[in-house]
Amino acid sequence: MASRTLRSTKRPRSNSIPSPAQVTSSHIPKPEAGLSSLASHKEVSIPTLDSPNKAKKLKLQTSFGAQSPFPNFGHPTPDEALEVFNLLQKAHPGKTATRKHPSHSNNAAKPCASVPNVIESLISTILSQNTSAKNSSGAKASLDRAFGRNNFAAIASAPRDDVIEAIRSGGLANKKAATIQNILHSIKERHGDYSLQHLASEADGLRMSDDEIMKELISYDGVGPKTASCVLLFCLCRDSFAVDTHVFRLSKLLGWVPPKADRVLTQAHLDLRIPDELKYGLHVLMIQHGRVCKGCKKTDSTADCILRSYLAEKKADTRDDSREVQP
Repeated sequence: MASRTLRSTKRPRSNSIPSPAQVTSSHIPKPEAGLSSLASHKEVSIPTLDSPNKAKKLKLQTSFGAQSPFPNFGHPTPDEALEVFNLLQKAHPGKTATRKHPSHSNNAAKPCASVPNVIESLISTILSQNTSAKNSSGAKASLDRAFGRNNFAAIASAPRDDVIEAIRSGGLANKKAATIQNILHSIKERHGDYSLQHLASEADGLRMSDDEIMKELISYDGVGPKTASCVLLFCLCRDSFAVDTHVFRLSKLLGWVPPKADRVLTQAHLDLRIPDELKYGLHVLMIQHGRVCKGCKKTDSTADCILRSYLAEKKADTRDDSREVQP
């Protein structure tokens, strides 16, 4: 179906950040010392892990940063990914499936997204968990009204109940408020200020690898691979494939992962299999399709679904091919 040739998707991944066993308290910067430049951010190592969940997240990232958890599972191929991208783009023509990449010609940390502040993007992504886009946007607007936009010091030092009340409309307010405040405290302790803009630096010698950024983000309690991947994809304009509930369900439908794969391993597998130039568009289009298509939400649905039709055609073509090769 697709005529253009896709480039190889894999790039060497850095493992420069020490493993949990190698990290000691000497790696933790002292908050009172301050940070005079982005260079000092670059040298900061992940602090001592204080929860088994952090160690588990970093172990998974290290294990599957360069090799799929399903190394013998050959789907999706680049052509399969492109076929689905083209189908969904035709089905949802009003959805933007491309983005403008940031310039690498200057020394500024300039993410390409409409939300250029990395912490703001991280908080927005946390607020979007397990709720609708409308509810999460409302919660973010309410948080801004209560404390001021990007006034992270005020949010971090506020009584927990005040933060809960500000984001209540987004659901799971108690959990999300605790997560946001704990992350802000950790960022301040680790870097000396409320900033993660070093993750966005495009300056020579300061640009961090995708793997390094993922490891820093998931080292914060409450930030999983999907949340971290969304920050890379939408704020930092990196080629990362985030898997939410819609993408996970459609990936299972398409046969892009083994039947027993969970969402975390699905993301690890697809981030390595899907061509970089399709990651943003496929993520956006699969979410849109998952939200609006009634035909793929239930296996017994009789409503039309372009992906189910695509799979039926592929199955029919396979049967025809098998008949042709019979003696």
